[in-house]
Amino acid sequence: MSDIYVGRTPVDPGTRARVTALLSGLDQRFFRSAADRHWPGAGPVLPRLSRSANHGLLWFGAAAGIAFLGRGQRSRRAALRGVASLAVAAAAINTVGKRSVRRRRPLLDTVPVIRQLKRQPITTSFPSGHAASAAAFATGVALESKGWGAVVAPIAFSVAASRVYTGVHYPSDVVVGAALGVGAAFAVRGIVPTRSQLPSPGRPRAQAPALPEGEGMVVVVNRASGSSDAAGALRDSLPLAEFVECDPEDVNTELEKAAERCTALGIVGGDGTVNRAAVAAARHGLPLAVFPGGTLNHFAYDLGIEDSQATCRAMAAGDAVRVDLGRFTGPDGVSGHFLNTFSLGVYPELVRVREHWSPRIGGWPAGVVAAAKVLRGQHQLQAEFEGRRRSLWMLFAGNGIYQRFGFTPGHRLDLADGLLDVRVVHGGSFPSLRLLAAAAAGPLSRSPVHAAERMRRVRIKGIAPGTPLAFDGEVAEAPAELTIDKGNEALTVYRPRAFQ
Repeated sequence: MSDIYVGRTPVDPGTRARVTALLSGLDQRFFRSAADRHWPGAGPVLPRLSRSANHGLLWFGAAAGIAFLGRGQRSRRAALRGVASLAVAAAAINTVGKRSVRRRRPLLDTVPVIRQLKRQPITTSFPSGHAASAAAFATGVALESKGWGAVVAPIAFSVAASRVYTGVHYPSDVVVGAALGVGAAFAVRGIVPTRSQLPSPGRPRAQAPALPEGEGMVVVVNRASGSSDAAGALRDSLPLAEFVECDPEDVNTELEKAAERCTALGIVGGDGTVNRAAVAAARHGLPLAVFPGGTLNHFAYDLGIEDSQATCRAMAAGDAVRVDLGRFTGPDGVSGHFLNTFSLGVYPELVRVREHWSPRIGGWPAGVVAAAKVLRGQHQLQAEFEGRRRSLWMLFAGNGIYQRFGFTPGHRLDLADGLLDVRVVHGGSFPSLRLLAAAAAGPLSRSPVHAAERMRRVRIKGIAPGTPLAFDGEVAEAPAELTIDKGNEALTVYRPRAFQ
């Protein structure tokens, strides 16, 4: 028999056998100790908890609860990352782990009958798939949201402990399984970085007045965007600020009134409401404080602001940045601005259908319903683009370069790059396949199906009457001609220095 080497020193097979026997003996001793020990309050809880985690059902339910109760992008990302980490861990355990080490399950002689599961597992013992799934889900959630991670961690620990308590695993099975689960979560993070890992958006710093406790600020709150609850909590953080709550049709009027008497303008609402505030702030030369209060909050999140407290810290310190403001102009003074996106073609219809369904079923499911409904119809746009008459399914212009593409905008690393992210999906059959091809191609591509370029100005002519356009979630009727460009560094926005 050949020797086994560790570095340059041969390891005697007998030594290896003795080490293995020692570790196995310790494992057996810990298992028996756990079986003999009385665990107060664990009897009615741990066996049920262990069964509820079969096939990941407990964690799928937890993910749904996090996404629903969190009501924010961070919570949804935490839920999604937790499920993805669980999937990777389960795949690794079931395809490699269980087949590599054929370890028998522990004997149940010393385990009280009341603890034992009604249905005993039939797979091999090493490593514990339940522990791996629990650790993977909890770690994945914690990587995106420490708050939700703290909520999930005790449950994950209890599930892992229940596998020893019920006698279906040795302690080493659970420890190794949990370690593999943590590794799976970090492997997912290596492929898909967390929000905190993304590079800080590059944009120039700006001078803005420091406003501790909101002194000199007027905050306009759009009641219809679901922002009233957020405004209530914000009043405690900004006791010296003036708050004005209004209905959607009065937002523009109240913003103009506020701009005439404030040092800085605050806004609580979604992207459409923030768009109106940005236009008013830029026109009056005021810094803007954005407090996320809508469903998606793309602009705030691309700034690195995920909650109102981040904006409050920036205001107290006077930390701000300058960002670009997209704009579109037509004949007879028709014009508008966009912080995120502008589009013609199927995208405005996607937005319109999505906004109809999102209050009932949520933002992401509504996006799927909208895509399925719109892409079944015939909605090709006829217009003159880049000097040629074209048939288009969609024309999209982003205020800055987006890192991915699809039915909803992705993440931008720079909001002051002076560029438009222009993407065109050419007309023809199979619109869904064309949109998917454009999504897979990325921000720079050109083919007979789609094209994507970085531009500073876009001119479109010959747009048919009644053609809808969308900007920052709002839908309007497009004029016959349009020019799309940007006001470079036209807006000053409060943003914490830690994010700069």
